[in-house]
Amino acid sequence: MANHLIDSSSLYLRKHISNPIDWWYWCDEALELAQQEDKPIFLSIGYSSCHWCTVMEGEAFSDLAIAEYLNDNFIPIKVDREERPDIDSIYMQALQMMIGQGGWPLNIFLTPGDLVPFYGGTYFPLEPKYNRPGFADILKAIHRFYKVEKEKLQHFKTEITNNLHSSAVLAVSDSEKLTKDLLIQGVDKNTGVISSSDPSRPCFPMIPYAQVALQGKKLREQLHHDSDRLARKRGLDLVLGGIYDRVGGGFHRYTVDATWTVPHFEKMLYDNGQILEYLANLWSTGFQKPAIEKAIAGTVEWLVREMLSPDGYFYAAQDADSFATTQDTEPEEGLFYVWNYQELADLLTPEELAQLQAEFTVTSQGNFEGSNVLQRLHDRELPSGLETILNRLFAVRYGESRQLVDSFPPAKNNQEALQKTWKGRIPPVTDTKMIVAWNSLVISGLARAYGVFGETQYKKLAVDAVNFIWQQQRSDNCLYRLNYDGKVAVFAQSEDYAFLIKALLDLYSACPEEIQWLDYAIELQTEFDRFFWNAESGGYYNNAQDREQNLLIKERSYIDNATPSANGVALTNLVRLALLTDNLAYRDRSEQGLRAFATIMEQSPQACPSLFIALDWFLQGTVVKTTPQQLTELIPDYFPTTTYRLSEDLPQDSVGLLCHSVSCLEPATDLEVLKKQIERVSS
Repeated sequence: MANHLIDSSSLYLRKHISNPIDWWYWCDEALELAQQEDKPIFLSIGYSSCHWCTVMEGEAFSDLAIAEYLNDNFIPIKVDREERPDIDSIYMQALQMMIGQGGWPLNIFLTPGDLVPFYGGTYFPLEPKYNRPGFADILKAIHRFYKVEKEKLQHFKTEITNNLHSSAVLAVSDSEKLTKDLLIQGVDKNTGVISSSDPSRPCFPMIPYAQVALQGKKLREQLHHDSDRLARKRGLDLVLGGIYDRVGGGFHRYTVDATWTVPHFEKMLYDNGQILEYLANLWSTGFQKPAIEKAIAGTVEWLVREMLSPDGYFYAAQDADSFATTQDTEPEEGLFYVWNYQELADLLTPEELAQLQAEFTVTSQGNFEGSNVLQRLHDRELPSGLETILNRLFAVRYGESRQLVDSFPPAKNNQEALQKTWKGRIPPVTDTKMIVAWNSLVISGLARAYGVFGETQYKKLAVDAVNFIWQQQRSDNCLYRLNYDGKVAVFAQSEDYAFLIKALLDLYSACPEEIQWLDYAIELQTEFDRFFWNAESGGYYNNAQDREQNLLIKERSYIDNATPSANGVALTNLVRLALLTDNLAYRDRSEQGLRAFATIMEQSPQACPSLFIALDWFLQGTVVKTTPQQLTELIPDYFPTTTYRLSEDLPQDSVGLLCHSVSCLEPATDLEVLKKQIERVSS
């Protein structure tokens, strides 16, 4: 019998429809029921491409005895973190306070009524293993604790509530703290994050940190870390490592090792959008390795082939797991992507196999469960013969040659993956929902890649995605976060607004003659300010102030995770808008926001790299008024805190006018003079 998730459009929630657990989604009715029956809430948060979420769904959540006990003594609620990052953020922070670490699935117990967490963890096995108790034992212990240990429960609730509220209430600093010294400290500390190489830890892209290192190269004389070298190294690690899908394009989520060899094979849209922008920026600094351009082109090719909807937006994610045959009952990690040595030996001639081994990690032992993840051994340009070999591997995976596979329609769930006829391997499931924030990151990446390389396809993809969002995701002056096959859902959150405004500004920066992108950004910023701005302390709330009252605290996102924080991006947007419109109210608001977070920037700079991007813009932001002819030369270069405006009233015999802070320089008489002016004021 199906549970309350039957009406959900979320792929993750729908995976749990057939569980014997009486799952609810997060709603007033479920929360009120918990209070009426005086039952703790078991809140379980995950996402569709999460491997351990899938494992737990098939184990503990499918067990009849577990379900009976859970249904009798708790109110079970399922949340897709990609639908509701606000709920996820609050309870992930609580979990980290309780056990010192976090992850997904996020399983946490809340008291009814006030929704305060009092116990939690990540993966709970059905039976005790991995030094973890079994889920049944946990449920019984929690039930007893809730019923019997009321005094201890109240003490614990008070402690966690105080800690959560303290994290949400930040002391507002004076403007005097917003200095170049604070910027240097932040750039250095955040660059240090990507300099560490713990051999026991996995490797994540960490693009917000890499971007700070790249943007901070102008300060390299004042840093302890070599930001330029580390920014370049991060780019090479990404494009040469096993994290990049050498055959099909696109980047996996992370590698499980410290050598960038074996990925966790899920592909997330937000990673690929950020990496596109970062690699394009890295190329524009003059670090023009062939592998970088190849990875950008390959990632766009993957986006078009596998992630682009017919309506022009991009799908959210692809799973790590896939089926070997249509008779299998459980998918396995990485099957779509890895290569058995014997398979390669049968497919290639001995000479071709030797060629492949000269450029990639290919051995008879393999580097992942007996198979091979293709990791580059060098950063040189691939010989032409290798491209032919990779194209043959593509044909094995996809069933046809690369030239014939313009699009590869997704398997939307396991049933489709098993029932459809595939010419090649069975692909992983694709989560086809549209998320505004994640699409915006891809739009920014495509816009920057277009500005650097001039590929018109990149611009068209970005424009089509923006147009879909603008036409379909806005209604009655409200932006909606999600789209499920034409059905909008969930009011947008701060990251949706901030990232979309950035994407519009990035598209305008790449195409300054198309003023509509700036007009859209201004319109959206007005809406964002009206509904999300904290007028008392500064910064943007995660949710609109007139919506969603059933949250334990009102958060303002300032911590960067896999994506930059909403406030870091939003405060940068404000400075850019001030430069582009001459409206100093935007700059004043950015200053108020930076003051709101200055204490955390000073005390915990590694938590908030994108706020230092905003501070850099606030201190060094520059606008250049120039002509279309000069822009074709300026846009591909890397001037990270500079924006451009077309001008028809420049002084006679000048090619550009640079304004910085509250003053303008002498009009530049040629392009080289203008570039030197930009470099000077930015350093």
